[in-house]
Amino acid sequence: MKVIITGATGMVGEGVMHECLLHPDVKEILLLSRRPSGVVHDKIKEVIHDDLLHLETFAGELAGYDACFFCLGVSSIGKSEAEYTRVTYDLTLHVAGILADQNPEMVFCYVTGGGTDSSEQGRSMWARVKGRTENALLRLPFKDAYMFRPGYIHPTEGLSHSHAYYKVLGLLYPMLRKLIPRHVTTLKELGLSMIHIVQKGYEKKIVDNLDMAKLAHPE
Repeated sequence: MKVIITGATGMVGEGVMHECLLHPDVKEILLLSRRPSGVVHDKIKEVIHDDLLHLETFAGELAGYDACFFCLGVSSIGKSEAEYTRVTYDLTLHVAGILADQNPEMVFCYVTGGGTDSSEQGRSMWARVKGRTENALLRLPFKDAYMFRPGYIHPTEGLSHSHAYYKVLGLLYPMLRKLIPRHVTTLKELGLSMIHIVQKGYEKKIVDNLDMAKLAHPE
């Protein structure tokens, strides 16, 4: 399997990259990013470009891949709807459109979030924009596309990009997993579920925390 990962300099993307590096069925990883990851590994290649809204000149380098794990995202805090839409919807659809053109057999996996609004009509700005993005991605001519909606993500020990508050919440994780398993997952489960969904497919296009656990740990 040859995969493209965006957002590898953030917590989620780093965790997904980590699982891909460990997995024997992933033979090549292309990191698409605005700055170098700092990771050196035989599996890894990088395309560095400071404006991912203008990737046309790199299209040829993005061909020949089986999957994209799109983990790039920003917080909506302090942003207008127009600003958040530009980074979340416009950028994602620009990258995805190029990938669909170059890789018609690609499986596209997009990390959104629990509470995303598929109707695009709700009161929450971020949820509407994420819902609009999901819906547009599902219409693109990929072999398949899946929308991953994690809740709280328990970080992988030893990685670099976990936020400080995740380390505090991590102390509560065992209890949260028992009490509200529908709302929590681990970074390891997220990464493994993406790899496995590319390999085997899944009956649902919207993948929640329980689905991730099921996909990550098949019987």
